[in-house]
Amino acid sequence: MNIVFMGTPAFAVPSLEGLLREGYNIVGVVTQPDRPQGRKKVLTPTPVKEAAMRHRIPVLQPMRMRAPEAVAEVASLQPDLIVTAAYGQILPKGVLELPEYGCLNVHGSLLPKYRGGAPIQRAIINGEKETGITLMYMAEGLDTGDMIAKAVVPIDDEDTSGTLFEKLSEAGARLLLEQLPLILAGTAARIPQNDAESTYASNLSREDERIDWSETSRQIYDRVRGLVPFAGGFTTWNGEVFKVWAVAKPTEGEAAAGAEPPKTGQAPGTVLALSPQGIHVKTGDGSVWLTRVQPAGKKAMEAGEFIRGGVMSVGTVLS
Repeated sequence: MNIVFMGTPAFAVPSLEGLLREGYNIVGVVTQPDRPQGRKKVLTPTPVKEAAMRHRIPVLQPMRMRAPEAVAEVASLQPDLIVTAAYGQILPKGVLELPEYGCLNVHGSLLPKYRGGAPIQRAIINGEKETGITLMYMAEGLDTGDMIAKAVVPIDDEDTSGTLFEKLSEAGARLLLEQLPLILAGTAARIPQNDAESTYASNLSREDERIDWSETSRQIYDRVRGLVPFAGGFTTWNGEVFKVWAVAKPTEGEAAAGAEPPKTGQAPGTVLALSPQGIHVKTGDGSVWLTRVQPAGKKAMEAGEFIRGGVMSVGTVLS
């Protein structure tokens, strides 16, 4: 049986490696084109491409999967099954109809919630306590196909998008390998989604990274950890971008060490204290400690290191 695997980021690698480990015949891998990365803009292969190259599997990297030549390339591999995991492009009908056993998708949410391209980040930003993996058949809509099985994964208070990606990638690989024999035997479940219960997790924009200090301390904490390690949150200081890479977990009723309680009339975003613990900032309902930051033109650093430079003062308003 010929399987074509489609995926791009590290999230997809455990599913690909698991299929290979179990002896499935991967005849080709489809991934996004190499992109320039870093300050030197070095052309870099995707994690899935790197994994495929290690196993000497042919790799296709079409710019547009909807292009007729891309569909023809996939068809030439004669797939009996297509497995996708965070590929990053919608498959056209011509590809969906190729394999006898259909096209499967390892999706990083409990569908029909969080359809779309950023379900993991959005779940953390929105303060969800759990998420999971849905193994599904692909359809022409965005994550609208029939569901096969789910695996629930709790979201810990200390999780970032990075740690949750790792947990979900492993859970996705396990679920895929558990269900694949049933799928091939024709005995797997096929459960239609309830569109009325659906929500969407659109890709993150620059505006999603902006910290709104009028939000609650918990909302700010969730936003930053939902953006780490891929982007981080940001505010502005002295008219320049000031990135925030870590915020201490807010604790209800916790006294802020080294700082007076926020005073009535202080604007959200006001710096209340500067200490080795970090930068203490007024929020919509209290305050938070910024513990890892990045001033414009500098590398990310612990907030205590930044404070020792003496360039920020109490009373500064981050906007």
